[in-house]
Amino acid sequence: MLLIKGGMVVDPSRRINGRYDLVISDCRVKALAPGIEPEGMEVIDAAGKIVIPGLFDMHTHLREPGQEYKETVLTGSRAAAAGGYTSITALPNTNPSLDNKDVVRYVREKAELAGLVRVWPVGAVTKGSLGRELADIGGMKEAGVVAVTDDGRGVAATDLLREALIQCRQLNIPLLQHCEDEAISGAGQLHEGSVSLRLGQSGIPAAAETRMLKRDLQIAQETGARLHIMHVSTARAVEMIRRAKAEGVNVTAEVTPHHLLLTDELVAALFAMAKMKPPLRTAADVEALREGLSDGTIDAVATDHAPHSESEKSGDFTAAPFGIVGLETAFAVLYTHLVKSRMLPLDLLVEKMSCSPAAILGLPYGTLSPGSAADLVILDLETKRVINRHQFYSKGKNTPFHDWEVYGTPVLTMVAGKVVMRDGIVSGHANEGSNNEN
Repeated sequence: MLLIKGGMVVDPSRRINGRYDLVISDCRVKALAPGIEPEGMEVIDAAGKIVIPGLFDMHTHLREPGQEYKETVLTGSRAAAAGGYTSITALPNTNPSLDNKDVVRYVREKAELAGLVRVWPVGAVTKGSLGRELADIGGMKEAGVVAVTDDGRGVAATDLLREALIQCRQLNIPLLQHCEDEAISGAGQLHEGSVSLRLGQSGIPAAAETRMLKRDLQIAQETGARLHIMHVSTARAVEMIRRAKAEGVNVTAEVTPHHLLLTDELVAALFAMAKMKPPLRTAADVEALREGLSDGTIDAVATDHAPHSESEKSGDFTAAPFGIVGLETAFAVLYTHLVKSRMLPLDLLVEKMSCSPAAILGLPYGTLSPGSAADLVILDLETKRVINRHQFYSKGKNTPFHDWEVYGTPVLTMVAGKVVMRDGIVSGHANEGSNNEN
């Protein structure tokens, strides 16, 4: 048995915020109480640290199969463990697409071989995520998917979306929707506004998000299915989701760290490192997203971890792919700039990054209750560090947070009672830093 002693435990699933000791036995939390005596147990000293349920990322791109030069299930799992994540998803924009049972099983096997964090496959809604014909959602559910999405593209055909939502309701899984009307966004490269005009780049209007969202909320209301809105980016979308929830629509939503912290003004300085979809928006949008997170309109924080090669992100802005990495920076940047600055309470941030995303996917994680899986993180909230993208475990170094000074670093990650990261070193995988493939 293992005793984690002397830490401040923050577990929003049980409304716990105080000094407790934890006993870990047989991969599970056996007991949680103050002042537990070691009595021969192995002890991990957590004095001066914070102990929380393992972080859960419901929006992770692992690129395998097909784009292993960008990321693999193994390298993504290493990055997750380093960032305090004990569960991540594997989204379906792979090659071949994760749109059938065989590819689902392949990803699960790769995760088992990695042996680090829990990896939950998410299947495609349509075959190849092409929006033309529904994938075998039932078969993928049997093979282990926890949700479906065509992320990267919204399901544009109303009849297909409606049928997919009905199937998801019958299978009791959520449909995760990327809300983007491509007829509006077109060849846009960043948010449509003063910055796009100044840089001479085509813009992506806020309406590209809200036009599709309006339709999706209506269909969700009609079908009663579980609809989850991915990476919300606009103030108008927050208000629409708030109203839909008040009307009883079965909808949840997520926001990313970059949309909570950054605006389109940074594109001029960071170029492709600040290029993502949906794009960074205005300061007013950022404020609305923070308010939505605080009042419960937005249910979860997800990274939208999207690794790309160095050459892809360092070339021409228009040709560069959308997306940034986030697994190794998410908690620290949000703790530093939202919690430490007293904009959000720590309990709320932990909730949005652990128990809430797990609940959206119907999975029993994000808790330290006795009997639960021993998935947890120990955090150092006091020591300052500087983010260095060249030291990432992820193959992707594409981050706008390079050189940021942060607090809230994970110093230990445990999955099923096994320590998979301690003091920045992932179990069995020393950080290769800039020698990692790009």
